[in-house]
Amino acid sequence: MAETSLQTNQAGVQPESSRAAGNLVVITGPSGVGKGTVVERLIAGVPGLSLSVSVTTRARRPEETEAIDYFFCTSDQFQALVDSGSLLEWAEFAGAFYGTPQQWVQAELRSGRDVILEIEVQGARQIQQKCPQAVLVFLSPPSFEALEERLTKRATETPEKIALRLKKAGEEIKQKHLFHYEVVNDNIDEAVNNLVHIIYAERSRIRNPSENQSQ
Repeated sequence: MAETSLQTNQAGVQPESSRAAGNLVVITGPSGVGKGTVVERLIAGVPGLSLSVSVTTRARRPEETEAIDYFFCTSDQFQALVDSGSLLEWAEFAGAFYGTPQQWVQAELRSGRDVILEIEVQGARQIQQKCPQAVLVFLSPPSFEALEERLTKRATETPEKIALRLKKAGEEIKQKHLFHYEVVNDNIDEAVNNLVHIIYAERSRIRNPSENQSQ
């Protein structure tokens, strides 16, 4: 992991007292459901959104870029971030650790921008407990069979890891009732459009002033 990259991003944007705090929007769902594609189009189509970049110990894939897709780090570096309280949430999945840099997220929210967290379900549950004002969206596949087909066609992992992800996906789908919204990613255009409506609806929702202060 490029430690200086984390430090640079954590500096964030200076808060503007005249601007209401942004919304923390968590988009989660099983591996292979298409979170990355949906979120990429959402960010491109809605102004005022910032995508949080997670820290991970997972090996970097050929198409991925440091500090854009993830902050890649060693297990020791990740543990140091956990010990120092620098992560808003963290989780282990398929043998790798993932976490969200806390200072960067808080700075973006105070600046008035909505922050999108594209994270695993385990991490989303941590956010749910720590940040009750967060908006939680569960992205579902049209069917379990469709999810299995997507993971297989992706061809980025061994059959053993795919089986592990499918087992985990079954457990995660059973938890979708714990979130505020469900968006089914059967048609990408419809899924993105539904997320756009959620973002604008949450921006219009009247909130207790204490909710903004708690971010």
